[in-house]
Amino acid sequence: MSLALATLIYEWRRYMAAVVALAFSGLLVLAFVGMFMGIGKAFTAQIDRARADIMVLGPGATALFNGGPSGLPRRLMGTVYRHPEVVQVAPLDGSGGRFQNIVQSAKGPADPSKPPPNRKTEFVNVTVIDAIPGYVTVPTDYSDALIETLRQPYAVAVDETALGRLGVKVGDKAIYNGKTITIAAVTKGYPNMMQATLVMSRDTLRMLGEADTGQRVGPLMVKIADPARAAIVAAQLNKASGGAFKAWTRQELADANQSSMFKEQFISIILIFALIIGAIIGVVITWQTLRGAIMSSIKEFASLRALGVSMGSLRGIVLELSFWIGVTGIIASGFLTWFVKWLAGMGGLPMAFPVPVVIFIAIFLLGCAMLSGFLSLGVLKNSQPADLLR
Repeated sequence: MSLALATLIYEWRRYMAAVVALAFSGLLVLAFVGMFMGIGKAFTAQIDRARADIMVLGPGATALFNGGPSGLPRRLMGTVYRHPEVVQVAPLDGSGGRFQNIVQSAKGPADPSKPPPNRKTEFVNVTVIDAIPGYVTVPTDYSDALIETLRQPYAVAVDETALGRLGVKVGDKAIYNGKTITIAAVTKGYPNMMQATLVMSRDTLRMLGEADTGQRVGPLMVKIADPARAAIVAAQLNKASGGAFKAWTRQELADANQSSMFKEQFISIILIFALIIGAIIGVVITWQTLRGAIMSSIKEFASLRALGVSMGSLRGIVLELSFWIGVTGIIASGFLTWFVKWLAGMGGLPMAFPVPVVIFIAIFLLGCAMLSGFLSLGVLKNSQPADLLR
């Protein structure tokens, strides 16, 4: 065991402030990254967990929700279907509108024409599935019982995170765009971060008069016979499209959606600000902690010089000590981030941490620790062997 590592282990109290500073610096940045990525995952959860192996978007789209138009002419569905390995094609449909809960009273159902003061009104999004077990638009974690429930006319599902906002529970009636619907099921794991979302069958959307029957359709969800060949089939579809559309594997689209979050200006500004604050906190506190610890051990360093240890070797000890403080801070930051993610999950907020970002933050924290070590090297000038005689 090296002298630097032994010093950190046996005198850990002296260096705890530096480790804590680095841990919270990493947590500051990772918490923001996890929150924004989690919000993005919440918006795309219905698609990310669907059985589609390939997504077909418009030729100018760079992600699912931004970067260009993603709608397609309806006639292109036939072009996709003609590929011999494609087994299912369905458009991603949806809608949105005004939602009102129906408040029940002790005397029976309230009169919808006379809204009570505690009625809640929200604008909601609507996502659609084809209520057929195993179909391309059905998320993989939807049970057959849930699909059968949504097959019923005017039946909708709501995520558990939206129940309080909408003021409903399973079995309640509600009004959506002037028509009565039934809250028939509750889903879990599809958090509604901004607007509440209703999930319904394509038939129910058609009965509500809001199905897309025009000449253009939304992005196409495609299921193929062998999911392992998704990249090959996507390339073949792109070649056959003549530039009319762009086919993505589900993983390619997920990566593009993730990258698009960092392109949002306000997100970039917040993350850069958090990175700067984290660097200031990490470097300054770690530097001062190291400086104070070296000063308190200055006689030990002087003794080493009296025994013939060179100043270069002493500097190496300080830098190695900084390195191990950085490693410990990274581990502590990982634990704190896991704890925050667990707390957020308890509250229905998903958090996601892209591996490249996590690696960057780890290198960033290690860099802060090493910079603090460099700034502390000047203290070693006070380790004069002659001072031991005083």
